[in-house]
Amino acid sequence: MTKEHFDVLVVGAGISGIGAGYHLGANCPDKTYAILEGRPQMGGTWDLFRYPGIRSDSDMYTLGYSFKPWTDAKAIADGPAILNYLHETAKEFDIERHIRYRHQVKSASWSTEDAAWTVEVEVGEDKQLVQMTCNFLFMCSGYYSYKGGYSPEFPGADKFQGRIVHPQNWPEDIDYKGKRVVVIGSGATAVTLIPEMAKDAAHVTMLQRSPTYVVSRPAEDALANTLRRWLPVKLAYGLIRWKNVLFGMYFFRMARKKPAQVKEYLLKMVREQLSDDLVKKHFTPTYNPWDQRLCLVPNGDLFDAIKSGAADVVTDHIETFTEKGIKLKSGKELDADLIVTATGLNLEVLSGLKITVDEKPVEISRTFNYKGMMYSDVPNLASSFGYTNASWTLKCDLTCGYVCRLLNYMNDTGYRQCTPRNTDPTLEAEPALDFTSGYVQRSIDKFPKQGSRAPWKLYQNYALDIVSLKFGKIEDGAMEFSNKAPAKKAAA
Repeated sequence: MTKEHFDVLVVGAGISGIGAGYHLGANCPDKTYAILEGRPQMGGTWDLFRYPGIRSDSDMYTLGYSFKPWTDAKAIADGPAILNYLHETAKEFDIERHIRYRHQVKSASWSTEDAAWTVEVEVGEDKQLVQMTCNFLFMCSGYYSYKGGYSPEFPGADKFQGRIVHPQNWPEDIDYKGKRVVVIGSGATAVTLIPEMAKDAAHVTMLQRSPTYVVSRPAEDALANTLRRWLPVKLAYGLIRWKNVLFGMYFFRMARKKPAQVKEYLLKMVREQLSDDLVKKHFTPTYNPWDQRLCLVPNGDLFDAIKSGAADVVTDHIETFTEKGIKLKSGKELDADLIVTATGLNLEVLSGLKITVDEKPVEISRTFNYKGMMYSDVPNLASSFGYTNASWTLKCDLTCGYVCRLLNYMNDTGYRQCTPRNTDPTLEAEPALDFTSGYVQRSIDKFPKQGSRAPWKLYQNYALDIVSLKFGKIEDGAMEFSNKAPAKKAAA
């Protein structure tokens, strides 16, 4: 059986995979590539999630691509607008013809002798198993399982007479108009859902175990919209992008250096919207800012819903579901027709891909993460993983650029293999993500480790990564280049 071969296989046609397609086309025009997408359409997160109000919690001047200016008035964009932006990008840069839909990657086996990956793929609705080969495998499939979100086992859930849904699997037929809704959770999804559902529901309650930092921000960036009127689009976009990047870096640094002051600043902003009593009870977290992600509410929409009486917040623990709703440990009962479990995602490393190198299985959790994108002793494989403290796409853009630098370097030198190697016995292992969020802590043991110093340490710093990935040496002492193509025998 002839196996279809590509120089590069990209896995995933979401925001990362489409970005990878652009960079490969622009920087490695001689390389053949295909993008394998398990679902029937592109878009990743922005096509999968269909719950009311779905939007980004990052501004589009940093979540957008460096090469494709965001020109809509809204900086905090909704899901359909972001999906449209991805479709525009794929069309404008001739990426879509490279996408193979309903191609679910299951395993990848590296052969040093062939300097190639053999990738097993389930194709079509009947999941026909086919093999494809590539010299470089680029995983752009995100960080969570698409099969379903995380839902704890709630006591008595089977007794509840209403409907229970998870935002990741939002049914098209759901009708919450005039109904009582309880949303369990206080993360980004919950604070997005509640003000949107409150427009039509009889009442919406946000039920949380503990408070989260919630920050209000204008949906539109007034400076950006002004600059676009006076400056060329790309220049205006670049200036606003850097303004937002630098402010984000400054704010994160301040949160780490002076957490008490930053906490007071954030709570002061909430007090301008809600009563002191409400802020103390429901919006004052026990942890420091940026120990978990901050939740963004555009134009204070969540606070408006609470002030109008259309929504409220309850901070308590669930004792059991009942026929009519939820009984809390305090003894209070919440009546509900619909319960939404906005309880998080199931994190997944490399889409659960089974990997072998020269017939030896690889446990990714036992590897060190190189520059936030490759894995110790795993050749010619990179993954696109964004920042936890800034927009996902900022790091993905840099990762794609670095992968292209690697490919071009190997092309110029004749090497067929690049493998990160840790030869430092004093390198200490640290968790991949320094986050206390439940969805991270549930899965952190599955992730690769980071090291105690570069190039194995994740600094979560865009400026440092630009220096390292855009301008740093390719041959840095940790990346091993090997496996030159055997010389062809001269004809007799």
